[in-house]
Amino acid sequence: MATASHATHTTMPLPLLEAGDHVDQATFHACYTAMPATFRAELIGGVVVVPSPLAWSHGRHHARVMTWLDTYTIATPGTQTADNATTILSATSEPQPDAALLIEPTCGGQTSLSAEGYVIGAPELVVEIASSSVAIDLHAKRQDYAQAGVREYVVVVLRQRVVRWCVWQAGVYHEIAPDADGICRSRVFPGLWLHVEALLQLDGTQVLDVLRQGLATPGHVAFVQRLQRP
Repeated sequence: MATASHATHTTMPLPLLEAGDHVDQATFHACYTAMPATFRAELIGGVVVVPSPLAWSHGRHHARVMTWLDTYTIATPGTQTADNATTILSATSEPQPDAALLIEPTCGGQTSLSAEGYVIGAPELVVEIASSSVAIDLHAKRQDYAQAGVREYVVVVLRQRVVRWCVWQAGVYHEIAPDADGICRSRVFPGLWLHVEALLQLDGTQVLDVLRQGLATPGHVAFVQRLQRP
């Protein structure tokens, strides 16, 4: 779990946010924007979560995930990748996912932007890099994402060296396992293929080689064409 701050000035005195506070999203957002620029927090299930410092391993895996998703986005007009973007999911949830892959609203996506430029609604796919945050990412945050309708939730669990790929079906998540070749294939984004062990080993060359195989499939070509239809 990683977060990005967004501070603005206000003339109204607002309470300071502290880990464990129980607040609604509107209160959290107002208080958060008034906090110092160095403060970072998320609202998960109505509870304020303040993250631990992020280790080098988290940053390296995060970078690989962003390269993987950005490469897909460049090859797939009508999609967008976001890094640590504030996302308003519900009246009790405002996370900042490590990474998100969206279908643009004009292409049939399920998100929109607020007047302030924050994401409203559930991104189609979210990735979290989990180390010290693993308990939250696999439980409370997973529940928030499922309730909001995030269609695929991918958790890179660093300590156990596994990738948990969850697919949303009828309001709950079902995990899918890599195939015999060690590859997970997105159900929402055709051609978005991930070689799990390559990501865990930070083998960016293999991660991109496998992704390019997915991008060359007829399914991805058809998906791009579908996104471009008026």
